[in-house]
Amino acid sequence: MTTQTHTPADSRGETNVADAVVAKIAGIAIQEIEGVHALGGGAARALGTLREKVGQKDLTQGVAVEVGQTQVAVDITLVVEYPYPLQQVADKARNAVYTAIEDLVGMEVTEVNITVTDIHVPSDDEGADDTRTESRVA
Repeated sequence: MTTQTHTPADSRGETNVADAVVAKIAGIAIQEIEGVHALGGGAARALGTLREKVGQKDLTQGVAVEVGQTQVAVDITLVVEYPYPLQQVADKARNAVYTAIEDLVGMEVTEVNITVTDIHVPSDDEGADDTRTESRVA
């Protein structure tokens, strides 16, 4: 596990920030964005659903960070709600991550790469419980 170390100019000590903390801050920032349905790919979301059922939520799901001495790079995997414009949601998520990490951690964010792996269509949820076997043809 990598940690970010910050030594203030007056040398009264160091501050270490673990990668997991940086990833959690990014995950929290993204969940505030309108149009983001979920973080992570299919397998990660399935595991996340199981965690939530036992009362645990993984705020770092779908977030990977690379932390250096003074800089951070972030990779995000997310699912966007239909019909939100994908690029606009990605841009808002990217801006939120930049702001959150730079403001809360105090490190420079070099890049935030976002991969949209799916779109969520609300009507899919409604039809999940519909067990009709009605024929579509005569």
